[in-house]
Amino acid sequence: MKKLSALALLACCFAFNPAFAANTQQSKMATCNKDAAGKTGDDRKAFMKDCLSTKPAAAAPMTQQEKMKSCNVDASGKKGDDRKAFMKQCLSKPKG
Repeated sequence: MKKLSALALLACCFAFNPAFAANTQQSKMATCNKDAAGKTGDDRKAFMKDCLSTKPAAAAPMTQQEKMKSCNVDASGKKGDDRKAFMKQCLSKPKG
């Protein structure tokens, strides 16, 4: 259990470390710089601004199993037809 706690603490240190964020920005800059090859002047400036400001791709949508777990947690306390109606509505809406 102590090893698990230590690993979790270590993972948090890396995830919330400003140096980690800087490395992410540096890699983004390198990628954008490579993609901007051949562009010059205002065209390059505009491309770099757009490239560096884009957000990372959205996370993959939830699988049906993940939706079921999430809806089950949300439906706690409901019973019978009320729960059935809630689950139907919850599982049919897109989550992501």
